[in-house]
Amino acid sequence: MTQGIETEEIRRRAASLGEWFHNIDLGGVRTAPNHFLGDYPAVKWRQFAHVIPPDLAGRSVLDIGCNGGFYSIEMKRRGAARVLGIDSDEDYLAQARFAAEVTGQDIEFRCLSVYDLGAIGERFDIVLFMGVLYHLRHPLLALDLIHEHVAKDLLVFQSMQRGAASVLPVREDYDFWEQEQFDDPGWPKLHFIERRYSHDETNWWVPNRACTEAMLRSAGFAIEAHPEQEVYLCRRVEAPPGAAAAYPVRGRTA
Repeated sequence: MTQGIETEEIRRRAASLGEWFHNIDLGGVRTAPNHFLGDYPAVKWRQFAHVIPPDLAGRSVLDIGCNGGFYSIEMKRRGAARVLGIDSDEDYLAQARFAAEVTGQDIEFRCLSVYDLGAIGERFDIVLFMGVLYHLRHPLLALDLIHEHVAKDLLVFQSMQRGAASVLPVREDYDFWEQEQFDDPGWPKLHFIERRYSHDETNWWVPNRACTEAMLRSAGFAIEAHPEQEVYLCRRVEAPPGAAAAYPVRGRTA
């Protein structure tokens, strides 16, 4: 649905909103037709769409780091009663609002970062946390905040991963003098990027698979499905003892 907007007007307005990272079909106008990852994120969406309930009637969705709004729109297309997309980049939010307008989806967008989640004051049936973790200076804190403040049931998580795809079984504890496990490729590793990776100064951390899964468990998310190399469907459970971190926002007033 193009809501009565002519194709040339869609093309003009889409171009005026700058470079798009989400390649969205707006009435036959592709917003990022030359994306270096191909038809992204649709090409990834097709690999895990089946693990998300096809009928979201009556459910609420929070899309953290919504970018141009691709996933927010897909959630609304599945009938979600409420979709809130947040991003800290006003340019991406302008794109998302335009994409929602053209596709006829009633979606709320707010300028918030993942560190602001305590201020929302609402829990959501489904939380999308796609392609954000590696852009954060404090990634585990972000997962803690999601668990503490906004996740009610399901978390759909995706992160770029590098390093070994193997997962080393980890014991409950290790002696101080045991060190060899840290050199195993399957030990959880979070690679720090001091400068840039892929020409992007906002890429700070890249986990291997073992680290991704360990961080999710540590924050109180049980992994239920791993439908795509980088994507996990998780369910919120009780966080393990000692998991609470220092929170910048508690969602309370003095």
